[in-house]
Amino acid sequence: MTEFAENVIIFTKIDKEGICMSSNEKTVQIKYFSGYIRNWKSLCEKLGLQLDMKRDDREREILVNAYKKWKLNMMSELCGMFAIALWDDEQKKLFCIRDQVGQKQMFYTVAGGEFLCSGDINELAADSRYEKHINKHMLQQYLFYGYPIGEETFYQGISKLMPGHYAEWDGSTVTVHRYWSPVFEPDRSKNADEWAEEIKNVVEEILDEERNDSEVPYKDSFLSGGVDSSYLLAASDAKCANTVGYDEPGFDESAAAKYTADVLGKDFSVKMISAEEYFERLPEVIDKMGQPLGDASAVAFSLGCAAVSKKARVVYSGEGIDEFFGGYNAHKRPLNEGWVYLTCSHIMSEEFVKSLMLDYDESLKASAPVDPFWKETEGQDELSRKLTIDISLWLEGDIYLNTDRTSTACGIELHTPFSDIRLFNVARKIPAEFKFMNEQNKYVFRKAASSKLPDEVAFRKKVGFPVPIRKWLADEKYNKPIKEKLFGEASVKFFNQNALKELWDKFISGEEMLWGRIYAIYAFLLWYDQKF
Repeated sequence: MTEFAENVIIFTKIDKEGICMSSNEKTVQIKYFSGYIRNWKSLCEKLGLQLDMKRDDREREILVNAYKKWKLNMMSELCGMFAIALWDDEQKKLFCIRDQVGQKQMFYTVAGGEFLCSGDINELAADSRYEKHINKHMLQQYLFYGYPIGEETFYQGISKLMPGHYAEWDGSTVTVHRYWSPVFEPDRSKNADEWAEEIKNVVEEILDEERNDSEVPYKDSFLSGGVDSSYLLAASDAKCANTVGYDEPGFDESAAAKYTADVLGKDFSVKMISAEEYFERLPEVIDKMGQPLGDASAVAFSLGCAAVSKKARVVYSGEGIDEFFGGYNAHKRPLNEGWVYLTCSHIMSEEFVKSLMLDYDESLKASAPVDPFWKETEGQDELSRKLTIDISLWLEGDIYLNTDRTSTACGIELHTPFSDIRLFNVARKIPAEFKFMNEQNKYVFRKAASSKLPDEVAFRKKVGFPVPIRKWLADEKYNKPIKEKLFGEASVKFFNQNALKELWDKFISGEEMLWGRIYAIYAFLLWYDQKF
């Protein structure tokens, strides 16, 4: 992965007066870049740059020259994933920029008059300039949702730069601006077949750019049993499909994945995961994540990344389609009148969180992060409103946090071509009736995928990367350390022990669906003991 400069970028008032470098005019410096510019070739042609540069050089030159030509409008020209810190010596300002949908992470804080930013929140939290305190507001919101939602983080005073935003530092003040938002505007001038053809054309354009990049000559791909990763494998230059599997029946997608790989004539590799290996890996994953995450798939994904890292450094993954095209059951279920959609992951009610937390803030409502988006989309169809919220909050707060941090920690550069802004620009125009059709979710995308896949794969029911964690958490062979953590020293600081014991007893007695609450609480306590 291209990544320039130090782990933590620090700007003081001295820097503001003195720093200046890069390119011919010496007015722009790329202080930090993490990501991949997919449309590099067309950008080089627009900017008059050579096509045969080494990747680090070309991406630096693209960013410098794109800023000179378009200033901050350059973001509308970049297709790919990016987190950027850019110094403009003429304006004496630093700009931190995050890609439209948030595939790469970016955090910032001001400490002692200095501006610090990094794609790794661990680096900021460990910096001696920052005085570390836990943000209990985030704990409360995390318990509602199961992931760190919105701009705040678990560290008081450290903020997350949200997708489609940039932060401007002038030496004394940080100002955050929104440059992009996911706007859905259904176009009913085309039928489902025509929209499927448009999806196919854009997918081909995106993957042509990937396969024609001689600086990234070999790629593998992750493959589940679902249509998204299957279509990606079929349309891409990936040589081998990689998946994870389990011995527990009902959770293992590896057989379906192998069938797809065989049909497509691709090599196939499966990493079988045991409960022992999963729980051994969990602390490392929470540590590298930087913040607690109640998504149990992160550990499985980490183990999958570790396995594939032995033979490939760049790997495709199919994230983005569910949020662009409506892939979750929550997208289909109609809301009761007057309700607000609380993203597709909402694991605890306000009433339960209130009974659980010792320091519950009555003024902090579960709907607070989504309310602005809900109001902003008033008058749109319900599916468009839901997708806007999931793209803005869930996709970056859970999915990309998981995939970016776990893959990076394993030395993997993860490419998510289906998260490309050009594919969203097609999805945003497709009417809801073509996304849910013939009892299928994301129907029109499946229709496009069927040009490369057998119908039994393209229209296969969504499984959702399941992990047998509900079974393992309830098993006495594995859950003793979990129980010790749940009722340990840290837990007493935050949680009502009676409410927690009641939750645990219900889960152990057979209420399996409570596993998500147990796991999320455990992930937080594990993180807290590591960081504080």
